[in-house]
Amino acid sequence: MTVSYSVNKRTLPLIPLRGMHIFPGMVIHFDVGREKSINALEESMIKDSLIFLTAQKDANINDPELDDYYSFGVVCKVKQMLKMPGDNIRVLVEGLTRGRITEVLEDEADYIKVSIEEYIYIEDSLLIDDKTDAMMRVLKDSFEDYCTINTKIPDDAIISVNEIENPERLTDIIISYIFLKPGQKQDLLETLNPFERLEKLEMLISQEIKVIELEESISQRVRKQINQFQKEYYLKEQMKAIQKELGEDSDIISEVEEYFEKIRKAKMPKEAREKAEKEAERLIKINMSSPEAGVIRTYLDWLIDLPWNKSTKDNKDISFARKVLEEDHYGLEDVKERILEFLAVRQLNARMKSPIICLVGPPGVGKTSIAKSIARALDRKFIRMSLGGVRDEAEIRGHRRTYIGAIPGRIITNITKAKSNNPVFLFDEIDKLASDFRGDPASALLEVLDPEQNNTFTDHYLETSFDLSKVMFITTANTTSTIPRPLLDRMEIIEISGYTDEEKLEIGNRYLLPKQLEEHNLTNQQVRISENTLIGIIQKYTRESGVRSLERKIGSIIRKSAVRIIEQNLKSVTITQKNLEKYLGIPRFRYDAANIDDEVGVATGLAWTAVGGETLFIEVNLMNGEGKIQLTGQLGDVMKESAQAGLSYIRAHMEALGVDEEFYKKKDIHIHVPEGAIPKDGPSAGITMATAVVSALTDRSIRRDVAMTGEITLRGRVLPIGGVKEKVLAAKRAGIKKVILPKENEKDAAKLPTSIKKTMELVFVEKMDEVLSHALVKGD
Repeated sequence: MTVSYSVNKRTLPLIPLRGMHIFPGMVIHFDVGREKSINALEESMIKDSLIFLTAQKDANINDPELDDYYSFGVVCKVKQMLKMPGDNIRVLVEGLTRGRITEVLEDEADYIKVSIEEYIYIEDSLLIDDKTDAMMRVLKDSFEDYCTINTKIPDDAIISVNEIENPERLTDIIISYIFLKPGQKQDLLETLNPFERLEKLEMLISQEIKVIELEESISQRVRKQINQFQKEYYLKEQMKAIQKELGEDSDIISEVEEYFEKIRKAKMPKEAREKAEKEAERLIKINMSSPEAGVIRTYLDWLIDLPWNKSTKDNKDISFARKVLEEDHYGLEDVKERILEFLAVRQLNARMKSPIICLVGPPGVGKTSIAKSIARALDRKFIRMSLGGVRDEAEIRGHRRTYIGAIPGRIITNITKAKSNNPVFLFDEIDKLASDFRGDPASALLEVLDPEQNNTFTDHYLETSFDLSKVMFITTANTTSTIPRPLLDRMEIIEISGYTDEEKLEIGNRYLLPKQLEEHNLTNQQVRISENTLIGIIQKYTRESGVRSLERKIGSIIRKSAVRIIEQNLKSVTITQKNLEKYLGIPRFRYDAANIDDEVGVATGLAWTAVGGETLFIEVNLMNGEGKIQLTGQLGDVMKESAQAGLSYIRAHMEALGVDEEFYKKKDIHIHVPEGAIPKDGPSAGITMATAVVSALTDRSIRRDVAMTGEITLRGRVLPIGGVKEKVLAAKRAGIKKVILPKENEKDAAKLPTSIKKTMELVFVEKMDEVLSHALVKGD
């Protein structure tokens, strides 16, 4: 296609148009109100009625300068002027030709005068090729499609456009009918080549058709929804009328509407919302006197009351958390550090999943109370659920709604009461779960305590998933041996050992004594208990890993002091070591085991139990006989095998040990572990039993201030054992001065308190002969 333009230079007054464009061939009217524009219009009318119109870049500018309007515009003929109220003039103009500003000649107070290049289309130069003809046909078809979906365009527009054979005029006429953005219009105005203009306009029309079709699709969907709502409203009104005629309760509709409003406000997930809405719709259809209506109401109340989207804001201040934990508990450094680590990482990654911690330790060491402190430090709600004796799976997962009186499980129930979906949730005594024909609660907890699964925890009653991933689960146990392995694998184990006497003294002074005084409404001026008195209570009246018994003894002293204060009208009572027996009676325990005479065939061992460490006295007697061995004290199979291994070691080293080589033929050996009513098992008493037998066979005394623990092999090697801290603390409580431990347990001893290491001698051995050299009295 070829086309020619003649360029005509002329000087014209300028009016910048606000928010509109004009093209050649268009006839439009607009209002003029700015003084410069009115002056430019009057100047135009004095001469040849020609004026140059161009669009402003920003319609909000009242006094535009050169950079505020486009250089390309249209030379127009003023057809009519009409004075309007308010000093405005309405102008009717016709677009003639395109033009471009080359120079602003005057921009003074009167009006803007510009020098332009006017591009005059030469019709005789037009040669339309096949490509241009095809493009014009495509544009006309697109415009026809546009008119079909845009009902605002008059019907005769298609006829008039189809009659145009000039591509120059075709584009300018079509532009006047379609909606385009100002930037798109300006681009078409500045495109002088008719074929390029055809291409650009075709692309813009196609885009606009897609937008209009999308708008129509959205509009139809909205209308359909509105029609559906209107239909539902009409049917509900009809149902109200029918129920009124039948004499049924007309309040049911308003009740259901109230349920729908509550469901909307609860901000449930899509699955739960759809379930709730379905049940609410069922409520309309059933007789309100039927039991099913009550079941549905209860179910909806549970769903609505759940804190689906209600969380408490975490206090991420690490210094505050450290202060709270230190205020509430003495020691427990591993637990405190883990919580501070969680807070630090939470500040870096707010979406981090909460840890699932299992606190394992003897009773009374503060496992439950530290969980409360964690909740206070994080500023979260606290929930405690005791699992001791729980044997019904429905306690965890709830009952199905098919049962009369069904309710959700205790997890969902407690979270509903807390009104928060991110509490600190304590499962107390998880090691005491049981199972029977009603199910296995431990298996139900596998989903709850798995961070990868608990975001879709499904209670049997709710029948929809609830997100537990924001909950911080903490469990407590006295031992891990009774916890199923798959459940134990899901938890982060933090072991809490028993307290030393020094730690108990600090706890008693800082926490227990002030707590008991406050509970009895007394002050430390009315009841005075010195540190030495507390030490006496700890050593003579308690023997435990925790501090529960110590707290009870302090409470007993304060109650007896209160009696004396009231009866004798005393201002204060002082408890000392000398008058302690008046309050607590005769001491129950002695800590001078080391002062008892050394004996032959009696060794002191150390044992671990779920309530802490214990000392274990092993006695051996020799009797004339045939080499039989007798084991008593309710010993388990492993402990019996340890005794047999010890005897085999002794027989293999009789000469080195100084033992009669015929003892296994002439002597019967009886090994007894006192407190026979208590079952005992494990390999850690191996070296203790072997030492007691060697002592009896060689008639050498064993030092009573020495205790030992370790497994023995047939070759006399001493193998490592568990529960080192608990066992050493038990030895400390019993007044032992020296403890023999396996060499491989030296790393565990590093965790012992400094006070223990300073006051006790810890000996680490690898062979049985080292044990004997430390345990047997020299020179016997």
